[in-house]
Amino acid sequence: MMEISERQLEIIQSAGVILTESGVGGLTTKKLAEKVGFSEAAIYRHFKGKDAIINMLLSYLADNMELRFTAIDPFLSPIDRLRAIFQNQAVFFQKNPHYVVVVFSEGLMAENNMVNNKVMEIMKVKLNHILPIIEAGQKSGDFTKELPVESLASIIMGTFRLMMFKWRISGFKTDIEAKTAQKMNELITLIKAK
Repeated sequence: MMEISERQLEIIQSAGVILTESGVGGLTTKKLAEKVGFSEAAIYRHFKGKDAIINMLLSYLADNMELRFTAIDPFLSPIDRLRAIFQNQAVFFQKNPHYVVVVFSEGLMAENNMVNNKVMEIMKVKLNHILPIIEAGQKSGDFTKELPVESLASIIMGTFRLMMFKWRISGFKTDIEAKTAQKMNELITLIKAK
């Protein structure tokens, strides 16, 4: 887990809000300084530049996700643990939609390998929690054994990713928590053992 000060957290969250409002081109240190209410020089005391801010924002998201997923009750059934992970994500993103924008920003991904690597790190965090749940669900007879664990994880994560992408391009207009609950019910019906 990385160390992050309150001021750095304020800066990265403000950067996410600017990305949501103005896109990649709108994220400048000048605009960021105005948003957080202090000088550009003060931003440079905390970060070397825009790339460092985005890097920390994505690292913070990965660390935060790890903490939230680890806190989920390990004694829940595999089905309930899977639901809990995705509801946890929906609650977090409903409160912090700017993180969705960063993860799905085509402009950021196209221009920066660091962003791609960080997004892969975020996906790995999720996989590290989902794969054991699916494995346990197959062993307990809750989930189908017709497909390998990795394939089921891809179906689940791909569905969630598409749902979040649609939510983002709709301008965050739907209730993502309700939509996630509905989608998880559909996925569980799909992957349940017959």
